Amino acid sequence: MNKRYRIKKSSEIDAIFKVKNVKGDSYFAVYQSVDPNGTNFRFALSIGKKYGNAVSRNLAKRRIRMILSELKTQFIKNKLFVIVIKPQVSTLSYQEIKDKLLVLIKKSKLMENANE
Repeated sequence: MNKRYRIKKSSEIDAIFKVKNVKGDSYFAVYQSVDPNGTNFRFALSIGKKYGNAVSRNLAKRRIRMILSELKTQFIKNKLFVIVIKPQVSTLSYQEIKDKLLVLIKKSKLMENANE
């Protein structure tokens, strides 16, 4: 996943949290905002220390980045979003993570064909 798709500045992440446009379930929460002059969608991942050690947190982030890179052509271009990963995700397999995240992304209307 190219760096042009990532949000790194904490001020940008805080601005997305302040909008309070959130959808979630027991595994993930997706906060979203709109970038008026954005050419690409951009995202950030947030995972707490309650999830586990650094190795397991990094594995979860790598898996989610891989899922998002597979879906990157379907995202709406000017969306900004932060995915909060909850500790219950550690019990899921890769395919279950992908299915649950895809349902939540469609529910959040971040994809161009979310109505399907």
